[in-house]
Amino acid sequence: MSEPLPTTSALDEETARAEIYGLLSQLFYAPPAAPLLEALRVAPTEAPAQGAFLEEPWRALVGAARAQDGAEIGEEYDALFGGVGKPEVYLFGSHYISGYLNEKPLVRLRNTLAALGLSRDEAMPETEDHVAYELEVMRYLIAGDDMAVANLTRQREFFAEHLQPWIHSLCDAISSHPKARFYAVLADFTRAFVNIEAQGFDMLA
Repeated sequence: MSEPLPTTSALDEETARAEIYGLLSQLFYAPPAAPLLEALRVAPTEAPAQGAFLEEPWRALVGAARAQDGAEIGEEYDALFGGVGKPEVYLFGSHYISGYLNEKPLVRLRNTLAALGLSRDEAMPETEDHVAYELEVMRYLIAGDDMAVANLTRQREFFAEHLQPWIHSLCDAISSHPKARFYAVLADFTRAFVNIEAQGFDMLA
């Protein structure tokens, strides 16, 4: 895994943004597999000037990955997001936007995805408003080959309508949970990253 921090050229910056979205998607979808966790532990923590706003939360995330083993992180993931019935922390946007699962925010999201030519993999049991799914859509809108879909306008629209309204509430719920250690740090990094994304999109408006 290359260093997921913004770098100097515009092309490198777009690649870094896509990598961060992809990394966050993986970490929120399931406990990190051994290769991903090892890559995170050995990732560089020095950021160039353009990445300074992410340097501290990124260093904390790498440090958290080094401080816990894979089994501990897996147990923490299950304690926070798994279990039978109601989880300690929901990972679904509809819960934070409407207070219920499978509500109108999910319908709107599905309509947007259909307009983008995207659909949920049938092998994925979670609904499309799972945070990992929405983060992966953002990665695709940055790194995809179809310029009619993968462009800044589509990124800004999807971010503003489907991710920005609830991602901070999710991060706050994780950060404040007494069982959260690694994932509290991940939430802090996610919050810092989406704040930078929001500022960047605001400059395009």
